Amino acid sequence: MSSESSTPQQWPGQRLGLPESGPRSIARLGRRLGALAIDWGLAVLLAVAFFDYAPVALQLIFLVLQVVPLILVNSTVGQLLLGMRVQRLAGGRLGVWPPLVRSALLTLVVPAMFWDSDQRGLHDRAVGTILLRR
Repeated sequence: MSSESSTPQQWPGQRLGLPESGPRSIARLGRRLGALAIDWGLAVLLAVAFFDYAPVALQLIFLVLQVVPLILVNSTVGQLLLGMRVQRLAGGRLGVWPPLVRSALLTLVVPAMFWDSDQRGLHDRAVGTILLRR
């Protein structure tokens, strides 16, 4: 049985009781891509500066730049700069495992390319999180 209601939503997050826009609304695609570009760009800069742009180093740097800030402040650098935060659907702190699993799936790229009616990628659905505007 699907966790989604059969009634169509007027905006992403409506069925979750989230506002259409402003703080606590679902972060939209443009903002998400911008944050991802910032995070990836930072990882590339660090990989070039310290590891001669080694692909494995780049992936590991990107992973660390996702996991550590998510654990500490619920946002990556790009998400912070663009006014977003990751939140557990059930509420409470993210802890360690959700950011680790979410970020590992994000580095695979494919899970982030498929999302539901609330614009939650497979990486967010797998760990019960959602990306919201601050």
